[in-house]
Amino acid sequence: MPHIDPSSEAFAKVVADAKTMSGPIRMINLLKFKDVADYGDVPDPAGEGAPSTGAEAYARYGRVAVGEIATVGGSIFYAAQADMTVIGPSEEDWDQVAIAEYPSRAAFLEMLAKPSYQAGIVHRVAGLADTRLIMTSGF
Repeated sequence: MPHIDPSSEAFAKVVADAKTMSGPIRMINLLKFKDVADYGDVPDPAGEGAPSTGAEAYARYGRVAVGEIATVGGSIFYAAQADMTVIGPSEEDWDQVAIAEYPSRAAFLEMLAKPSYQAGIVHRVAGLADTRLIMTSGF
């Protein structure tokens, strides 16, 4: 079963922790793209030509996200192509790994709430086949 959005329980924990926990966090993103982006009822930004790939759709989201991460004092710590899963289920192969750094959980939540960030999510959903988002702290 693919995972694209956090469960309500996981998101509630992030919100609760943001009230009591300070310090920077890094979000590890494991990304698997769809072969063809699925924009549903929204027109594909590629226009009348060939439909967008999932990677192209996610890159549109990435351009929005990188700008919004910066507005809350964060940055992209690392991003690279994923070559192979060495330890883990063989069916969990990933296309890309990205690590975003935020000054705090509160900054991460602030970014998520921005209408300008929310506007880019259509591309994220259109492009992702599956993902994992792992929050880290204490570095």
